[in-house]
Amino acid sequence: MKTVVISGINIVDGGAKSVYDDLLDTIVKNRLYENEKFIILVSKKELFKKYIPFFEIIEFPKSKISWLNRIYYEYFYFKKLSKRIKPDIWLSMHDITPNVIAKKQYVYCHNPSPFYNMKFKDAKYGWKYYLFSKFYKYLYKINIYKNTAVIVQQEWIAREFKRMYHIPNIIVARPSIIVDNINVSKKKNDTMKFIYPSFPRPFKNFESLCKAVAYLNRYNSDYIVYLTLDGKENNYAKMLKERYGHITNIKFIGLLSRKKLYDYYSDCDCLVFLSKLETWGMPISEFKQTGKSIIVSDLPYAHESVDKYENACFVSSNDYKAIAEAMLAVIKRKKFYNKSCNSTSDDYWVAKNWNELIEKIF
Repeated sequence: MKTVVISGINIVDGGAKSVYDDLLDTIVKNRLYENEKFIILVSKKELFKKYIPFFEIIEFPKSKISWLNRIYYEYFYFKKLSKRIKPDIWLSMHDITPNVIAKKQYVYCHNPSPFYNMKFKDAKYGWKYYLFSKFYKYLYKINIYKNTAVIVQQEWIAREFKRMYHIPNIIVARPSIIVDNINVSKKKNDTMKFIYPSFPRPFKNFESLCKAVAYLNRYNSDYIVYLTLDGKENNYAKMLKERYGHITNIKFIGLLSRKKLYDYYSDCDCLVFLSKLETWGMPISEFKQTGKSIIVSDLPYAHESVDKYENACFVSSNDYKAIAEAMLAVIKRKKFYNKSCNSTSDDYWVAKNWNELIEKIF
């Protein structure tokens, strides 16, 4: 019986929590806990209580209080813990390669901030993320060569890791997307509806869409654009609301639960996703299930996420006129015909789902 440690002491919500849950759910579904001993490290045991019957859970409630605590655990305490546990495999689910003793060691990297050239003028909208964009690459580097392999979600990130750190042992693990209950509604009126669902951060690039709406309204204003922010989330959201709140067909609807978001997916005619940086772009994969139009940034992450989906249009993320033209095409009920197709490189081992990844590393 192997002893497997899965560490996620910094994970409490968002996409990282979904990824952690997906991995643990797959282990439970395949009943791997019957033959192997799994120890999972978490910040709050309450968030993982459904896994109590299957795994030993060790809680680190101070891990989210400060980065000093996080560094202490990753680089000092976990070495003592690993000596006591004697794991065969240690998998870190949140970017940092800890200082541990294990027969095999893996790190799952999903923070793309080192690959985003955030401008200093945007730092006022998020100093923490600005610092991440400048220094996270050095955090990634610590202990990275100790890993049996580094796990990323897309090939473009694998290329960046190989270029930045000169490591050959990279696994590309595509997220397993499980989409429930997106029922495509029948149109009740002729007003076309767009949605851009994301948390408001500068690199999410909401402003390009707002500029596109202001430009398009010179010619056509009979449509609605939903933005999942209300102006209270942070300084960037506040700026967007103050600068574009007067545009009546932009609706600031705030952050949504997953169920409510799926209701909007059902009702809307087009997803707009103009982020300049993503490890995957989950809304793209979710919205593809509807068969409806997608307007997305012409960037590597988006091409990998869109893949062979035809009803998609790629636009320069800063070209608000091109965005407006794509929106006008949707308003006129024109379909897009994406013919791009991603080729898979032989430079990396690719796992198409959690089952393949688990089989590879466990």
